[in-house]
Amino acid sequence: MIVAIEGTVINKGSNSVIIKTGPLSVLLYVPGSTIAKLGNIGSNVSLYTHLYVREDMLALYGFSTWQELNIFEQLITVTGIGPKVALALLTALNTEQIITAILSGNTDLLSQVPGIGKKTAGRIILDLKGKLEKGWEGEVSSSISSLDNDALAALTGLGYSVREATQALSNIPVTEGMTVEDKIRLALQRLAR
Repeated sequence: MIVAIEGTVINKGSNSVIIKTGPLSVLLYVPGSTIAKLGNIGSNVSLYTHLYVREDMLALYGFSTWQELNIFEQLITVTGIGPKVALALLTALNTEQIITAILSGNTDLLSQVPGIGKKTAGRIILDLKGKLEKGWEGEVSSSISSLDNDALAALTGLGYSVREATQALSNIPVTEGMTVEDKIRLALQRLAR
């Protein structure tokens, strides 16, 4: 089993990277969050990996953190969630946001990700909530659990990605009497910087 790879980045795509390790060059499919952390071509990197084996497919997936790998492996156990959809989730949301959405039952946040509908989001929550409650709850901050879905929908409707919108909203200090409009205004100010 291949559990990690270390080498030099020789090519990067929108969802893949080629790493030269010794005499081999290996193609890995990676989420956008990992692509952003890789650095330039020629950089030395180390990634955790998951070897995905099907009768018609053999693919290697790479992740910058052990937590990303673990969430990916949990997601692909859900019926109807393959590696492409799991990568889309990890590209749109960080691991903390995914875990928080699952633990809080937030189907609205998960269904904002392309390829995930309300039914699929509900299935993810149903299948993974019990598994994640055991080992992950202490690692999740409460700042995102109070995320206002209306503000998120408004920001994504304006063209911001789910990741950008949730990060902007999660950094807003919650004050008593704050309206959805206040959250949107503050998030837009943060996004404009």
